[in-house]
Amino acid sequence: LYWEYIRRSFFDIGVDGWWLDATEPETGVGWASFYTPFHSSTTAIGSGARYLNAYSLMTTRAVYEGQRSISDKRVVILTRSAFTGQQRYSAITWSGDICHDWGILREQIAAGLNFSISGIPYWTTDIGGFFSGNPETDSYREIFARWFQWGSFCPIFRVHGTTYAKEPWRFGSEYERILVKYIRLRYRLLPYIYSHAWRVTKEGYTFMRPLIMDFRMDTRVADIDDQYMFGSAIMVSPVTLPKIKARWIYLPRSICGWYDFWTGRHMNGGVWIETPTPIDIIPLHVKAGSIIPMAPPLQYAKEKPWNPIEVRVYRGADASFTLYEDDGETYSYERGEYSLTPITWLEDEGRLIIGAREGGYPGMLRERSFHIVFVRDGYGIGVEETVIPDRVVKYDGKEVEVKIS
Repeated sequence: LYWEYIRRSFFDIGVDGWWLDATEPETGVGWASFYTPFHSSTTAIGSGARYLNAYSLMTTRAVYEGQRSISDKRVVILTRSAFTGQQRYSAITWSGDICHDWGILREQIAAGLNFSISGIPYWTTDIGGFFSGNPETDSYREIFARWFQWGSFCPIFRVHGTTYAKEPWRFGSEYERILVKYIRLRYRLLPYIYSHAWRVTKEGYTFMRPLIMDFRMDTRVADIDDQYMFGSAIMVSPVTLPKIKARWIYLPRSICGWYDFWTGRHMNGGVWIETPTPIDIIPLHVKAGSIIPMAPPLQYAKEKPWNPIEVRVYRGADASFTLYEDDGETYSYERGEYSLTPITWLEDEGRLIIGAREGGYPGMLRERSFHIVFVRDGYGIGVEETVIPDRVVKYDGKEVEVKIS
């Protein structure tokens, strides 16, 4: 019945994304009576007090199964609450109606990491806080910019809030440039992000990874709650204090070290470093022995095919990455309609191998160019395309190799 109301009122006229707010559920008026009616009631499966937390699981299940029963279009649900197993129903959870405060911003990082390791990978936050500030004030512009930078490295990147509009141009020209910079970076990273989304589906992987997940032999990372891996290659260190010019960052112990994403500088692991934090920079470090594919500049996700793809190789160790692609719209991938392109770097041999493409799907790009970039100090850095790549490779699905001295 719940889905039928949604279908008749919205899905049948073209609405295809669902924001299920207040799925705790919110039943009272005012905080004091927030849960009282549900706690004191009896549900079909038992007492409200006992089964309160499972409510959001049932509502997301109803919408997911309802849409899947009549459509092959992928389900996407944003919900304010979650329960064990909810990830199976295409549910994204956000952290609720929070205020714009530096302490709260910092707490969101640990909250997202804890949420992710609980087994629910799609998590997000109201960038700038739901109870937001005035975009014409310098204090709110600063926290919004820092939150926005961090938000671009969350599984779902979104802005939401009450009282004030938050389009980038409302923050003044300086901050507008900063916000646009991170929108551009997010779109350029889509091949990296989407390929990791496949790992989430196929392997039970997760996007936001506490450092202890990837560097469990380095005991120093156990208590670090404001740095994390975004996927397999990028370490994110958000700025969560006002008006600071630098922050200390721990580079986990690694035989081959790390690269600064913004400068290309190589550094050893197992050390603390002080990193400059001008207002337009969130510290990002890439693990040596990594490959990051980057799309051409995009205005929206499906504006045009990913051609060419810039392949940034962070040398120092063997590296591999599997580029995943599908139609981006349907569940045809469950029927095997997707492609995998393996990319491998062999450090000692100085060889980059783009392997034979596996699989395919209707509308797939049959040929493309790969712009190969071996990152180094001052080269292959930041948001923009590398103007003169080290190699340009024409690829038609057959294996191709690049050899460097």
